[in-house]
Amino acid sequence: MIQLGLGLLVGLLEGWTIGDAVYFSFVTGLTIGYGDLVPRQALTRVFAIGIGLCGILLTGLVAAIAVSALRTTLMDGNTGDRECRCATPHPFA
Repeated sequence: MIQLGLGLLVGLLEGWTIGDAVYFSFVTGLTIGYGDLVPRQALTRVFAIGIGLCGILLTGLVAAIAVSALRTTLMDGNTGDRECRCATPHPFA
């Protein structure tokens, strides 16, 4: 929501359409940066930096949640009613 709000604010200050502002917000937030929409004013450039930093944090958060879920799934894989009859112990057991 912060990214989208900042993107809409940048679009308003730059005179872009709402569609262009939303597009800019997502392209900048995902750190793609095609360069087809570029803020010209100093204040909107600062907001663009904020969008980029929020995007980096959000990407890191999504990656951390995915890794945590994968780790939990792998750790819980040997619990329950099933019993492992392997000759070698599992590295996550």
